[in-house]
Amino acid sequence: MPHPTRLLLILATLLGLLPGTRTVTAQDMPNPADAYTQTARGHVFDDRNGNGRRDADEPGIPEVGVSNGRDIVLTDADGAYELPVTEDTIIFVLKPRGWRTAVDPQLNLPRHYYLHKPSGSPKLRYPGVAPTGPLPAAVDFPLTRQEEPDRFRVILFGDPQPRNIQEIEFLAHDILEEVIGTDAAFAMTLGDIVFDRLDLFQPLNEYTARIGMPIYNVLGNHDLDFEAPHDKLSDETFELHYGPTYYSFDYGQVHFLVLDTVMWFGAVEGKRGYYRAGLGADQLAFIRNDLRRTPKNRLIVVTMHIPMLELPDEEKRALYGLLADFPHTVSWSAHHHVNQQWFLTEKDGWPGTEPHHHTTLVTGSGSWWAGSPDQYGIPHTQMRDGAPNGWTTVAFEGPRYVTRFKAARRPWSHQMHIWTAETIPHADLAAAEVLVNVFNGSPRTVVELRVNDGSWQRITQADREDPFYLALKAGEEQEPPLRGRKLPATVKSSHLWQGGLPTTLEPGVHLVEVRATDMFGQQDVGRRLFRVEK
Repeated sequence: MPHPTRLLLILATLLGLLPGTRTVTAQDMPNPADAYTQTARGHVFDDRNGNGRRDADEPGIPEVGVSNGRDIVLTDADGAYELPVTEDTIIFVLKPRGWRTAVDPQLNLPRHYYLHKPSGSPKLRYPGVAPTGPLPAAVDFPLTRQEEPDRFRVILFGDPQPRNIQEIEFLAHDILEEVIGTDAAFAMTLGDIVFDRLDLFQPLNEYTARIGMPIYNVLGNHDLDFEAPHDKLSDETFELHYGPTYYSFDYGQVHFLVLDTVMWFGAVEGKRGYYRAGLGADQLAFIRNDLRRTPKNRLIVVTMHIPMLELPDEEKRALYGLLADFPHTVSWSAHHHVNQQWFLTEKDGWPGTEPHHHTTLVTGSGSWWAGSPDQYGIPHTQMRDGAPNGWTTVAFEGPRYVTRFKAARRPWSHQMHIWTAETIPHADLAAAEVLVNVFNGSPRTVVELRVNDGSWQRITQADREDPFYLALKAGEEQEPPLRGRKLPATVKSSHLWQGGLPTTLEPGVHLVEVRATDMFGQQDVGRRLFRVEK
């Protein structure tokens, strides 16, 4: 929580009591949960002809969830629902298994929502929602049937984060082009869709649409309008393009719960506002209502931008407690531009009987599109933990999942980097190190090493910085990259292993082989040649 004095300043700013601050009208203020003024009504229906309108021969669909961002009601036998709404409510349908919501045909964005903002968004730096006018007599949601097998694949992008059109082009050539044709059911960004430039949502959407699958989106801290005086108004431009900042849907036997973990605190006395991890009361109520109606045998997949480990203690306990009721859960975030995995237990505040697996995933922008450009003009943008930028696939089968890291424009076999000296004096063999960065490694990854045709020896995880990234950064600081941005400071890598070499090696060229077996049984092999001198 902010300091009490700062809370008073924020409140004073919102009320327009500080000199030089923008006056905030009642229309701009957050609506309390009980400030409902109208009732929205409509139907969820089987859109058999796909025209988006309910025709006389199209039946309603019963037992489908519809939400106002806090409450969830289930449709009746005719597909009808009623929900209370405020003067700033997004009404959205919670897609059930075997059905598809409307999808924008040009942008491949799900249109599972209706924006009810009669007066529109207040004028801020970036445009929000135009006035929607009075609440329609019916807010209907069309669904169409689709096959959803127990086995399917999803693509996850962490932080695409372009700051200009050129960086959208980097993303297109580095990642999007190789995703086209992938047999995934849908894709999802994990926030920081753009880098503060909210006018880039539209051109970026035009590029991502070309991967040919529905694309769900998560709100990130760089997707906010920093002129907003409080959290409620910070995501108006995001809502214009993508709808609600938190929602859920089913696909196959998996329940996807998409969270907004970014809480914005507006500017005070001319100083720039700030963000922190947070959920808020309405979202927690939505999560509680959503999971209450979800069968216990489903795999619960929770996606977000800021890792849930960073939520305030009270909210974290509440979220963990709700998730721990399910035997199968997993969660993914982005935000930190490193690849790191946790298995949460009682010492982390996780109350479940089995550890909960949480991962901050590889980012598309890597180190924010920094580093020397390659022969195609694209920065190498190596991440600070030594992993390349890229994306993640997840294969689902019932309640089981398997993740796979994909380095941008590299083969699927590129899963590690082995570091040792090119040439080692024979007298120095005892002190020589082999460091292995397994890009998607976790505490449950087993890494083994052998030299030439020797026996495999298990090596240990190292709590240190990646030597390849250190050398890369040092070299670029001596000779700044042409047209490239400076690489960020290194961090300790959570997926680095260290081993040694036999002291009996004869002078000559030798082969180091490394095999890494992850928690899913996937095995990868890397090789490196080095020379021993007399």
